[in-house]
Amino acid sequence: MDKKSQFIEVVKKNEGLIFKVVMLYTNSLQDREDLYQEIVFQLWKSFDSFAEKSKLSTWMYRVAMNTAIYSLKSSKRKVDTVPINLETTRFAEVLARPEEDRLKLLYEHIQRLNLLEKGIILLFLEGKSHKEIAEIIGITTSNVGTKISRIKDKLKSDITKK
Repeated sequence: MDKKSQFIEVVKKNEGLIFKVVMLYTNSLQDREDLYQEIVFQLWKSFDSFAEKSKLSTWMYRVAMNTAIYSLKSSKRKVDTVPINLETTRFAEVLARPEEDRLKLLYEHIQRLNLLEKGIILLFLEGKSHKEIAEIIGITTSNVGTKISRIKDKLKSDITKK
């Protein structure tokens, strides 16, 4: 299989990963399309450099999140994100009403986190290990644990205030 076909297959298999990052860091359809395109471009540019020292999804998350954060910083735009709705997370059809309400509330509060915190909690909710999160974000494994603990405390505190 040639490089182009292999790349297209990898992107199709991991499209949800890219979509989650795009939804987390944008608020308009145009911004989503632009960021999605930029992430795919950056993945293509660095596809040859994937050394298989980590999982492909770990590498893709790192590229996607770095691209999203860099795009936001370089454009010097204010981050106006839209709460992630249940259609986006594809849970709506399986959740009971009380669980759905709690999930909506959680994502509402996640939207209020800073860029790094959003990325860390997204990866944590995806079930990534502390080691994988550390590789993606570029911090130590112990720092990941500390940050996750602080983010959880922050979310609990914010949610209980309501």
